[in-house]
Amino acid sequence: MKLCVSSLKESEWEQKGYKMPAFDVAKMREKTIAAPVWIHFGAGNIFRAFPAALMQKLLDEGKADRGIIACEGFDSEIIEKIYRPFDNLGVLVTLNPDGSMEKKVIASIAEAFCLDAKERLLEIFTSPSLQMASFTITEKGYVVQSGNDFLPHIKEDIRSGPGGAKSLMGVLCALCFERYKAGGHPIALVSMDNCSQNGEKLKSAVLKIACGWEKNGFVTKGFLDYLESPKISFPWSMIDKITPRPDSGVKEVLENDGVCGMDIVKTSKNTYIAPFANAEKAEYLVIEDSFPNGRPALEFSGVYFTSRETVECAEKMKVCTCLNPLHTALAVFGCLLSYQTIHEEMKNPVLNGLVRKIGYEEGLPVVCDPGIIKPEEFLREVLEERLPNPFMPDSPQRIATDTSQKIPIRFGETIKAYMKKGLDPAKLTYIPLVFAGWLRYLLGVNDKGEEFEISPDPMLEVLRARISSLKLGENGDFEAVLHPILSNETIFGVDLYKAGLAEKVISYFAEFMKGPDMVNLVISKTVVSH
Repeated sequence: MKLCVSSLKESEWEQKGYKMPAFDVAKMREKTIAAPVWIHFGAGNIFRAFPAALMQKLLDEGKADRGIIACEGFDSEIIEKIYRPFDNLGVLVTLNPDGSMEKKVIASIAEAFCLDAKERLLEIFTSPSLQMASFTITEKGYVVQSGNDFLPHIKEDIRSGPGGAKSLMGVLCALCFERYKAGGHPIALVSMDNCSQNGEKLKSAVLKIACGWEKNGFVTKGFLDYLESPKISFPWSMIDKITPRPDSGVKEVLENDGVCGMDIVKTSKNTYIAPFANAEKAEYLVIEDSFPNGRPALEFSGVYFTSRETVECAEKMKVCTCLNPLHTALAVFGCLLSYQTIHEEMKNPVLNGLVRKIGYEEGLPVVCDPGIIKPEEFLREVLEERLPNPFMPDSPQRIATDTSQKIPIRFGETIKAYMKKGLDPAKLTYIPLVFAGWLRYLLGVNDKGEEFEISPDPMLEVLRARISSLKLGENGDFEAVLHPILSNETIFGVDLYKAGLAEKVISYFAEFMKGPDMVNLVISKTVVSH
């Protein structure tokens, strides 16, 4: 069973339980290329498991006749090794909590290329039919400045002008300029990344580059007016679907079915990708309904279209209360306690109890209720179905990546909410325990006293240098060492001294530092005693 367009009509696929495309793939591709409606930047696992599958549902049901165009702006090997050899097709494997699998061939991607396909990108962006460009490029993809200074590659783009832009944000801005010159057609630029106010981050990046070009005489003020006009929207969104790296167990299942060429690839940029994507069943996508040129009817695929205020509330519910803080707690302590998967951690009654208390006792009292999704039901699903799913091979090591960038949103917003509502954050128990665990994690020594590899983090070098004098099993002036970190509002979202939490964090950290096995002991004692 070869994954290619010519084999889609072979009966063997359906005999082996694969749901196949119910539309004419060749006709869809022809129409999409001629009059595109949707281009997506970021061709990785989450895109293939979620937005591409949403569009497939519309195509299957006859509610759309054109698919998605995929553009990869970071790792060209994704296109070279996973898209082109398989005719832009993919297999989506949904891993259910009961161990069953749903297998579907995704054929909604009409064409795929990298950022250097400038002529084709120009054709697409100057087409009046284009309704939206969406993005799953991670939060880092929208960063154009460090402090008040542009990053080196953005500086180069601003010096070079639209014709010489090479960064994704620079190329996007240049494409918007071409759309402006071609008639100022409307379009929605939709970030689908898992970060707060993602639409604002995208808009800010594009505008900063455009302002730099105006200053250097490459564009007129009319272009900036176009970017800020109702013709271009930057809708906010909340996305939620756990899509781990491709799993070798899933690969084996597909190969046993007879599907060939399912090798998992690790690219030179450390991207893990395969011709298949494995993901959980649960999925949520909430988007601000602001599309000046129309949009695909994705509400029929389960997408919530609503107001910006509701999107922000849904995002806060997930990121600050019902999922992401629990993930970070399990990531930090999972690494320290040498777990390899999240679902194994959830079998530990102490860790299970910890995340329940973070969610129910410390999060829900200040949760933002979006109305369209019930926070209590969302949290119940996370704790009872999603995190314990033994067939979801997600790892604490993956989730621990960039923790310093996640803490101010995942926990800091909850602390701010306590202050805003007149509640005393100093009474929190489990959130400061996680902070202390993260600081202990930064030593790179697990609870057995053995060294382990810390996940990548942009602040890792600075933070580890700050605590380099501390050694497990040795006393130290913990307050003096940790004070610059705990008072840093960039890291925690608040000054933990002003929030009344610093002393509690230092106390937990001091206990963790007494020697091996103390992490497990302190968590157990804290969860049981409270």
